[in-house]
Amino acid sequence: MADRSFLNAARVSETEERTARRPAAWFRQEPGILADKDSTGFNFWIKNTDRAAVKISEFETGEFQEEIKLEETAEDYWTAWTARNLHGRYYLLEIERGSSRILTVDPWARAVATNSRRGLIVDLECTDPPGWQEDSNPALDSPVDAIIYEVHVRDFSSHPESGLQHRGKYLAFTERGSSNAAGLSTGLDHLVELGVTHVQLMPVFDFATVDDTDPGDYNWGYDPLYYNSPEGSYASNPADFSRITELKKLVLALHNLGIGVIMDVVYNHTYYTGKSALEKIAPGYFYRQIPEGEIANGSGVGNETASEKEKVREFIVNSVCYWAREYHLDGFRFDLMGLIDKKTMLTLKRELKKINEDILIYGEPWYALPPQLKEERLMVKGQQRGTGIAIFNDDYRNAIKGCNDGVETGFASGRSEFYREIKRGVVGQINYSDRLQGFARSPEETVNYVSCHDNLTLWDKLAKSCPHDTSRTLVSLDRMAQAIIMTSQGVPFLQGGEEFLRTKFGHNNSYRAGDEINALKWGRKTKYKDTFHYYRGLIELRKNHPAFRLQNPEDIRKYLRFLESPEGIVVFKLGPRAGGDSWKEITVIYNAWWEWVKIKLNGKKRYHVVVDDRRAGTDTIESFRRADVDAPPHSVMILYSNE
Repeated sequence: MADRSFLNAARVSETEERTARRPAAWFRQEPGILADKDSTGFNFWIKNTDRAAVKISEFETGEFQEEIKLEETAEDYWTAWTARNLHGRYYLLEIERGSSRILTVDPWARAVATNSRRGLIVDLECTDPPGWQEDSNPALDSPVDAIIYEVHVRDFSSHPESGLQHRGKYLAFTERGSSNAAGLSTGLDHLVELGVTHVQLMPVFDFATVDDTDPGDYNWGYDPLYYNSPEGSYASNPADFSRITELKKLVLALHNLGIGVIMDVVYNHTYYTGKSALEKIAPGYFYRQIPEGEIANGSGVGNETASEKEKVREFIVNSVCYWAREYHLDGFRFDLMGLIDKKTMLTLKRELKKINEDILIYGEPWYALPPQLKEERLMVKGQQRGTGIAIFNDDYRNAIKGCNDGVETGFASGRSEFYREIKRGVVGQINYSDRLQGFARSPEETVNYVSCHDNLTLWDKLAKSCPHDTSRTLVSLDRMAQAIIMTSQGVPFLQGGEEFLRTKFGHNNSYRAGDEINALKWGRKTKYKDTFHYYRGLIELRKNHPAFRLQNPEDIRKYLRFLESPEGIVVFKLGPRAGGDSWKEITVIYNAWWEWVKIKLNGKKRYHVVVDDRRAGTDTIESFRRADVDAPPHSVMILYSNE
């Protein structure tokens, strides 16, 4: 039988409610609902409202059993408090403006019902899994020590060969011992084997376009609905608090293995405009407008949020801080960060660093369409310089592989003229010399990558750019591209599944293409096991040798030297003992030619090869004493010497 005790408690008189002593903890600076074991507080910012109330029910649907009236205690702030714990009750905010009556979930909701029909009042302490209070964020000495692995919650486990029980769910990230048909590790064990330091989850806030009850429904999630509630379709039960507890279990499982968790966030736009909760609480306030009075569309999907406004900035800052505190997150990736004003980004960085000094903050330094704010006020490329906030290095991406979706080739596929852009990437986009200038003040401000969820996968792009080449050649090009990323200064980033040559069958915008296209196809780990080991070896090399992750521009200019080489060949030396490295001198060769090439080294010494076109890692492949070496075609070669 349903618990109806709260209906009896609701009979507490209005006088008793108002005169009962309100504990200081009930009211937080940020709006929303706060419940604990003794009370529930309501605090909302609502503009131009005649009356406001919260309607409460025991159920997801049907009539409401109770109404709690809100009082305007400060300009546009509507509050109430009750000496009852309403944890687990569903609600809607009711707003009256003249003859207009609006029912909505408030935009600060920390939990919502199935398909976001109603909000859900939550005592957050009740959602903590065992061990949560002892959880801690993995330490990170510098952002350049991170190796980021991007993955969609559903893609990670939805394939039949994943071997995971909770396919498509948060809990798949908590399972150990899973394997594919050939017995190779999948899921969490695969991440440990690969060696990445951070997992970046594509959006896990509540988004609009997936039916929580339809197991076949799919979307990437870049369509925000309720920013502070986890998405329900990834939970075992979208009707209750499973989504909160299970996301915390995901974080805890990764933290227990020393892997940080980054959240992909989308504050630049909302899925709805007129129907969004933000518009309902403050009509015309949260969105930028063009001079004609229409909603601006810098996002390309219908609107752009006005982050420069006080309450919009406050909403964004409070939201990311809530996620960092409550879910122990280790970083945030900002979608279309170029639409967010610089002051907001600097404010949220300051507040996030108070919560976790090692937190990672980075994003896309562009927008879809011209925004309604001058570029010098926005967090576009160059505006991040000196802030410690990183941006995706699309210059490097395009130089390595060519344009995202077209047939154009890049340096890794034979375009030797990109060598100067490759050098800029190698030094982490800093101002390295008079002739080599970049957009970053320090290497931590560049995220180096060749593929992400957008556009063709690296494998599909190479197949399109080089349609007449053999599969064996394409594997070499793929390895070369990722080896360049892993040996460059800055923060390396991988799209999940690239380590076994992920394909989406040429689909370049798979945001709603479903599992068949998007799922990580774990059988490919068997087919391309050697490439997986190559990627793992590159990660092992980077993690064990600080020469590849120097923390400041002074050290890069001190320890990294380019050697003379013909166009299409980039050769550089790291040392002596760059960044305190155990190897005295490291030589790195990028050969974009389609043939073997003889490279002069830094004198006749005993050299040890650790990376070539077939293998990668820290173990010696071969040793020799010479002043030159033959580098394989379209490959990266790495040698070290202790002489």
